[in-house]
Amino acid sequence: MSTDPFDAALDLLRRLNPKDTAVNVTRLCDLVPSLTEDLLESVDVPLAVKRDRKTGREFLCCDYNRDGDSWRSPWSNEFEPPLEDGETDSVMPSEKVRKMEIKANEAFDVYRELYFEGGISSVYFWDIDDGFAGCVLLKKSVSPSAKSSGSWDSIHVFEAQDRARRAHYKLTSTVILNLGSSSDNLGGMDLSGNMVRQVEQDMPVEDDSSHVANVGKLVEDMEGKMRNLLQEVYFGKAKDVVGDLRSIAPLSERNRDQAAHREMISGMSK
Repeated sequence: MSTDPFDAALDLLRRLNPKDTAVNVTRLCDLVPSLTEDLLESVDVPLAVKRDRKTGREFLCCDYNRDGDSWRSPWSNEFEPPLEDGETDSVMPSEKVRKMEIKANEAFDVYRELYFEGGISSVYFWDIDDGFAGCVLLKKSVSPSAKSSGSWDSIHVFEAQDRARRAHYKLTSTVILNLGSSSDNLGGMDLSGNMVRQVEQDMPVEDDSSHVANVGKLVEDMEGKMRNLLQEVYFGKAKDVVGDLRSIAPLSERNRDQAAHREMISGMSK
């Protein structure tokens, strides 16, 4: 039975270290060039950073602002590096959508400073039938010391379909988290992975500014929920595993507490 090359590539990426996804995608594209477009559209990788030569501001790159080997800046609405044949209409938002894109970038620049205290944000909108779509990108990288580092990349892709005084929003959010540290005594530790969540919601709309506020609320709520999941579920589980490997209190005390707990549960059941 033959295996589809694209499915095989995705299956391989799922088995490799999430920290090296960007490098592995590039290698797969070099190995099988026919899969390049499908892989770039389907696989979420840590966001790359470019600088807008016109404004001097940094912006984030993804498949939604890409045209070949150039990326559109949300600040100047121009491509970096410039396209040889000029800007193509197929990837440029209409005037109405571009105005909303500018407002959204201003709003999420404030959001980024409030919640991340640094980092980079970029918002891109484009036209679709019966409405518009867009993506909100946020990235922050830190290196507290020479032997520890971390990065947070969030990619929020949405569609907004206009209805009578309301709009239907469909949001797909991805968070890519990379944490690493090393020491001479313990060696290296790498904690990397991603999380994907979706939500659909109808919200009231009075004018174009309402869309920016609605998208901002959806992204804010989703990021809060995903951060809590990462902290409570994933890091909580890692803490439990470490606790099972090496207890802070002597094992004799821990075993005594567990025995008392089991005795109490047994007494309650009777």
